[in-house]
Amino acid sequence: MARVWRFGANVNTDQIVPGRYAPYMLKNEDDLRKYPFVEARPEFASTVRPGDLIVAGPNFGCGSSREYAPLALKMVGVGAIIAPLFARIFYRNALNLGIPLFEADLTGQLEDGEEVEFNAETGIIIAGDRTIQLPPPPEWMREVWREGGIVPFYRKYRRFPGAVSG
Repeated sequence: MARVWRFGANVNTDQIVPGRYAPYMLKNEDDLRKYPFVEARPEFASTVRPGDLIVAGPNFGCGSSREYAPLALKMVGVGAIIAPLFARIFYRNALNLGIPLFEADLTGQLEDGEEVEFNAETGIIIAGDRTIQLPPPPEWMREVWREGGIVPFYRKYRRFPGAVSG
């Protein structure tokens, strides 16, 4: 089961990981996993479980282009982020890292801490007796997610997603 972590609108990259915890400020890059939402939700990093969902309002990931903000979320195993709108650079950084993103507003449908079943491949969330179908992403995006990001995809297939072989 995945747990829902609900956030409001305009969650910026400094709220996700403050600049003082940038990987180049840390002794060990792996320590980055200790700092997602360290100020906004101090319990997040120590209690998030692999596969948990972030459900947020619009403009998730706004602010600076800190690539380590989505990296920290990947390091703690966030299963997907669902918001009606993402900042473009955050969206691209998350895609590059293979983090599933879905554009939908579920802030009024899912509660913080709610336990749900989630399948990123189908985009189906089962919350109690309710089934929520997320907008399906294109196949090439699901291929990137399955491989863990753009770089692993390229290393495996020697092409970019959507590109025709030959």
